[in-house]
Amino acid sequence: MLKSEIRKDYLLNKYVVITPGRAKRPRDIKEETIISRVAHCPFCPEKIDSKNILDRLNAPEGEIISIKNIFPAVSLDNKKAYGAQEVIIETPDHNKELHNSGEEQIEQLLRMYAGRTEALGKVKNIEYILCFKNQGSKAGASIIHAHSQVFASQILPPEIKEELELARGYWLKHKTCAYCDVIKQEMKSPRKIYEDKFVASFAPYASQFHYEAWIFTKRHLDNIAKLNDDEFKAFAKTLKKILLKLSKLNLSFNYFLHQAVSATDQHFYLKIQPRDSIWAGVELGSGLVINSVSPEQAAKFMRGK
Repeated sequence: MLKSEIRKDYLLNKYVVITPGRAKRPRDIKEETIISRVAHCPFCPEKIDSKNILDRLNAPEGEIISIKNIFPAVSLDNKKAYGAQEVIIETPDHNKELHNSGEEQIEQLLRMYAGRTEALGKVKNIEYILCFKNQGSKAGASIIHAHSQVFASQILPPEIKEELELARGYWLKHKTCAYCDVIKQEMKSPRKIYEDKFVASFAPYASQFHYEAWIFTKRHLDNIAKLNDDEFKAFAKTLKKILLKLSKLNLSFNYFLHQAVSATDQHFYLKIQPRDSIWAGVELGSGLVINSVSPEQAAKFMRGK
């Protein structure tokens, strides 16, 4: 049996126990995700109330639309929970998942994230903008129709603040960006998934989730609105590659990108975290995460034909 290994996150004080042999342990419980598509969907074109539309973008496989979240956790008229929430409807097709979309459609979705990031970044007192997608019931999706969300808040989450502070400390010590150095390191490692002139993707050294993957721009950019045309295309191509692989495993997943409005020296990236494993007593009680799929194994699967 392969031996376990405790690994630390690149920057954060987070630890993961990589346990490749544990995947073979006996189980007598099998969880299944049951998905049922219904005709009365609030995100289908005929159901969208035009007064809720915030932005729209033409795309090869149908218009991408940003609408107000009508059940927001935060809002701009609430001083006690100040912020904004939006829903981005990725396609007018009720039966199409993002991994089945073409690269150009995914590129336009990324451009919508960029447009909403730019718009919300101009709103007074907004400090943090999170673009994210939940796909599958295990990832928290409540509506099947392919969509993403944007969450903007005056609060900079503590973990994001800590990551930025640690990255700043790394720069003061080494005079280089921590994640620029991580990219160079991982592109020479067995955790590499894909790279071209513009982007790099890999399974992180201390992966918290089975088949976790990160995508970075090679150019040091602080948010998605700064990408150029080549970078948008490369990012879309890489994201599609990874989502197609996850679809073969039938995994629910979350992906997200963090953007602190005032942190112009951060390095933009997107995290994809599949929800195959369930955090149980060790994770909840100690904060240590146990992952039975090594990032090296995950990257090998992602690279495969």
